Amino acid sequence: MICRHPLWLLSLAVGATLMAAACASDSELVNPATPATDQPLGAASSTPVATTQGDGPSPDADEATTPTSSTATSAATTAGPPTSRSPTTTSAAPTTLPPPPMYSAIISEISPEIAARMSSSWRVGCPVGLEDLRYLELAHWDYDGDVVIGELVVAASAAEDIANAFGEMFAAGFPIERMELVDEYAADDDLSMAANNTSAFNCREVAWRPGVWSVHSLGLAIDINPLVNPYVSATRLLPPEGAEYADRTMDAPGLIRLDDVVVNALADIGWGWGGNWSSAKDYQHFSSNGR
Repeated sequence: MICRHPLWLLSLAVGATLMAAACASDSELVNPATPATDQPLGAASSTPVATTQGDGPSPDADEATTPTSSTATSAATTAGPPTSRSPTTTSAAPTTLPPPPMYSAIISEISPEIAARMSSSWRVGCPVGLEDLRYLELAHWDYDGDVVIGELVVAASAAEDIANAFGEMFAAGFPIERMELVDEYAADDDLSMAANNTSAFNCREVAWRPGVWSVHSLGLAIDINPLVNPYVSATRLLPPEGAEYADRTMDAPGLIRLDDVVVNALADIGWGWGGNWSSAKDYQHFSSNGR
């Protein structure tokens, strides 16, 4: 169940169904104890409302709570030479385990602070206005097995579905190396791909088709772990740094395969995968229209 209000918050209990929390006016927060971030977050305000717990890869060893116990021993004595000894009794304190990691998602309007950060990816004349976009802060597993907060900008109409889909990926433990605004790379798609950066909105043309807006320009496409999921055709491979990952039989963190959780989670919201294209294969690419 998803809270509905001008903006909403999603919390997914891993291994359980998605659960609704209370809604705040501009942005909402699930998991007040926010995991460490992998980049600076936006300035949208948020109000803690609820927490849930879920499954996923085990936290780092230094984050686990070490079970402790206390032992009390007593012995009986008698006057004169001892003739017998009472049995030793041991009392162990209850073991406290750390809670499972939590998935959290915050959806916010594009604030002036976020708009200022998007000076490379958005400009006047783009096919959508900032009011039609949403800023997402999503918990995800990184390549070190830690839970961090990533950020995406997507179409307002798809924000809720995308947050749900990434919740499914989190529940399955799917790793995403980094998830930063493409503006961290001056909106240069080649640089973002080479950094294995997962990104969505970027007001740009379709590659090799001048004058034709990409679906990314609408906030209705996402490229996930693009270095290990490259674009491959008979004549091109992008990014070139990901050439070794054209071999889709290899085992690599974040590699996307047919019928895995990433493909299925986004198929559930009606998005198509570039890995299903008939000629060129764009293994990183998902979009609302399948192109």
